[in-house]
Amino acid sequence: MGRGKSRKEADRKTRRLRIDLPRRGRRGWRRWTPSWKLVSGLFLLFAGALAGLFTVVYIRVEIPDPHDSARRQATVYYWADGSRMVSIGDVNRQDVKLSQVPDSVQRAVIAAENEDFYTDSGVSVTGIGRAVVNIAKGKETQGGSTLTQQYVKNTYLSQDQTVQRKIKELFLSLKISNQRPKTEILEGYLNTSWFGRDAYGVQAASYAYYGVPAAELNPSQGALLAAVLKGAESFDPSLSAANHQRAEDRWSWILDRQVDTGSMSAEERAKYTEFPEPKPPVKPTSQAGQTGYLVDIANKYLKSRSGITDKQLAGGGYSIHTTFEKDKVAALTKAVEQVRADRLDPKNRAEDQYVQVGAASIRPTDGAIVAVYGGSDAIEHFTNNADTSGVPAASAFKPFVYAAALEEELDGAEPPAESPAPEPLKPRAVGAAGALRTALVFPDHAPFVEAGKKVGLEKVKDLAVASGLREESMAKLEPTFSIGTSTPSAVRLASAYTTFINKGLATEPYSVAKVERNGAAVDGFGRPKPRRAMSPDTAAIVGAALRHVGWNAIGSPTDQRTYVPSWAGKTGPNDRMNSAWFIGTTPELSTSVAMFRTKPDVTQLLPMQGVGGPDSERGSALPPLIWKAYTEVVVPAPPYPADAPVERP
Repeated sequence: MGRGKSRKEADRKTRRLRIDLPRRGRRGWRRWTPSWKLVSGLFLLFAGALAGLFTVVYIRVEIPDPHDSARRQATVYYWADGSRMVSIGDVNRQDVKLSQVPDSVQRAVIAAENEDFYTDSGVSVTGIGRAVVNIAKGKETQGGSTLTQQYVKNTYLSQDQTVQRKIKELFLSLKISNQRPKTEILEGYLNTSWFGRDAYGVQAASYAYYGVPAAELNPSQGALLAAVLKGAESFDPSLSAANHQRAEDRWSWILDRQVDTGSMSAEERAKYTEFPEPKPPVKPTSQAGQTGYLVDIANKYLKSRSGITDKQLAGGGYSIHTTFEKDKVAALTKAVEQVRADRLDPKNRAEDQYVQVGAASIRPTDGAIVAVYGGSDAIEHFTNNADTSGVPAASAFKPFVYAAALEEELDGAEPPAESPAPEPLKPRAVGAAGALRTALVFPDHAPFVEAGKKVGLEKVKDLAVASGLREESMAKLEPTFSIGTSTPSAVRLASAYTTFINKGLATEPYSVAKVERNGAAVDGFGRPKPRRAMSPDTAAIVGAALRHVGWNAIGSPTDQRTYVPSWAGKTGPNDRMNSAWFIGTTPELSTSVAMFRTKPDVTQLLPMQGVGGPDSERGSALPPLIWKAYTEVVVPAPPYPADAPVERP
């Protein structure tokens, strides 16, 4: 009897535990609808399990030792031959106590980054969720993190964008927020954050931007430093006009935000109406000479191709293999310095003062940038003259007008890009475009202005951009557009001219061949694919004219010590713009040289009249001399045969 009773009791318990689905005593869809008891029971079971798991993970997570800054890996840049160019990785950081940071700076950072810092739990659940979703979609994880989370990431974790790292950040932030005072967390955050300009921490940033210790920062300067925390590459006002505007807007917003949050009075806010302009950035001595310009060009290309940020580069671990060739960089630098020393006399001739030179050399076969001259010294002259827009191309732009006119007359006849290009036509002038050939060889502006009107300035611009010039460097489409009011960089002009010797195919210039991070390859790098910019016939006809331009500038082959054939474009004495250009392209190298005058604190370029003396043709005689001195070293050629036929203009 007792045994039977026990069995019945067990059966009753089993029935109680059994999930009643489909439900007994229900018909239709109700049989498959779980009861509220079942739903609430499952929810409580799930919530309990989740809470238990959370508690176990929280208890087991230990706060690791902070990063050892001395062990931070460098980012290493390599020459094209694989030898090391420069290693960038020393951490510019000096810790300070929170008491050494003005209250106004602390309030600005909190207002900008985390206004609830002193009352929150150390994490933003919505920010974590958004970051996880972005990681899953392959997007950036920016935004939504509290100061505590950012401090944890800076101090204890890597910068890797993974779900695992984000979850670990969540638990560490909770634990640190519970175990440490907020003042200690804020102090750590201010000492580990990246402010740009190779500066980690508020003390290094204060010196980098204003040349004073953090203790001497005023509220206005503090608001600017709080602004660059959002991303120095976008908010350091010295990097570009767009950056300056963004920095001003955010600086003003941060000051206003402090009023809104009650950390600054409206009366005090009213004192800060003038933007606290920081001092110019200073490059480390390891980037002296041309090295800093090379690093700038490589970084710009790298970031455009991969989305890697300055902060990530500063974090180290990258191996960046560039296309720059050490011997050619040295030869280009020597050529510029030689011509400057021989032909310019700034001490005795005022017209020779403030003269700047920018130059770039590109391999036509694949678009690799092999050398640049960005200025006298990257740690003294910060603007990269080889890669800056702002110098009008003048007559050096005319070949693109000529090409657009030919494309119009040839009716755009061209083979498909994927099929082999036919042999080009014998160089000749076609129809009305014949006048442009003469006007290109023997400089005359009027035919190009008329051609621009006839062809359409939009078509001229489109062809120039297709050849490699940047859309943003194009000038307004006014009648003078055809005679070179656009302002391409030396890199872009050297690249675009290769189209004339590559049968109308253009290749995007590139400066980084391969990137690795901790031994693993970073995708997105390699030799760019060529694209068609103009027909082979057009390229051949314009190229023939450019050969004569080259002969006029540096002498015909029989006049030269060595035979250096070139397709060349240049400015001349008839150009009334404040620049002098020479672009010479050979099968081996396309090299552009720009000369102009610029004075600090003067927005307009200075006139070139008289530069180099009265016989220098407004300075236009000097860039060809630089090109020739460089090319004769890096593209040596045998003496031109005395009996070889010479085609005359």
